[in-house]
Amino acid sequence: MAETEAVPVGAAEAGRWPRGAGDTGRSRPVEGVRAYGLIVGMWLRSTLAYRASFVMTTVGNFVATAFDFVTIMLMFTHVDALGGYTLPEIALLYGVSATAFGLADLVLGSMDRLGRRVRDGTLDTLLVRPVPVLAQVAADRFALRRLGRITQGLLVLGYALVTLEVEWTPLKVLMLPMMVLSGAAIFGAVFVAGAAFQFFAQDASEVQNAFTYGGTTLLQYPPSIFAQDLVRGVTFVVPLAFVSWLPALYVLGRDYPLGLPGWVAFLPPLVAGVCWVLAGLAWRAGLRAYRSTGS
Repeated sequence: MAETEAVPVGAAEAGRWPRGAGDTGRSRPVEGVRAYGLIVGMWLRSTLAYRASFVMTTVGNFVATAFDFVTIMLMFTHVDALGGYTLPEIALLYGVSATAFGLADLVLGSMDRLGRRVRDGTLDTLLVRPVPVLAQVAADRFALRRLGRITQGLLVLGYALVTLEVEWTPLKVLMLPMMVLSGAAIFGAVFVAGAAFQFFAQDASEVQNAFTYGGTTLLQYPPSIFAQDLVRGVTFVVPLAFVSWLPALYVLGRDYPLGLPGWVAFLPPLVAGVCWVLAGLAWRAGLRAYRSTGS
């Protein structure tokens, strides 16, 4: 997308950008979704213009992420259980977290580029456009190749559902799409909050990745192998445990860590909503605190 020209010096102070130029306080969600769709459509047309390249990068993404589960399978050539969990049980944890993260990464994975835009000043060009900044940053360089990660996660999840010895009930069946969609929303909120942090820290994409890419790797293993303090952290501080651990333990009929009550398994949609409210507040604060390179 072509870049517009320079921003007036000092225009970013106190969030006083031109009216309609991306100030989240004035942008409507519907406008943001529409703008996101238009930008994504542009990148999709660009990607599909080179279909062979798209297929190769998607397959490469699939293979690269598949090595994570191959590693787990190699562990089970030497042990019968990991932290008391069988391979199909861990496959359920893995499949849910990988699919949920893959969806969030597909939609919002470009958010980690924000720090680079802050450093080189190209964020200014987004602020003068009559489009919400969040939509522009999220849709920038939309990478359809990330479907490879989602496909791999769904295949592992399918393997888990076929091999698990679980007494399925209608409620447990409904838990599966709830886990994936709520988990994707929680990861998405982490992406936005991490991007907001880059307004202040600038070169902090690795900090964000520690909670996104690192978080999904953590959730692919059972909570029983981790220290209690770590489990508390991903339950009460950065609530990634609600992506897969807590609802999946209900499906598996296992006890919850930290002595939590059984009803916490049904909280992921509520937790996702709270996370998005907090991420939205963090984004607004970061955007208003931003100072143009010409300020």
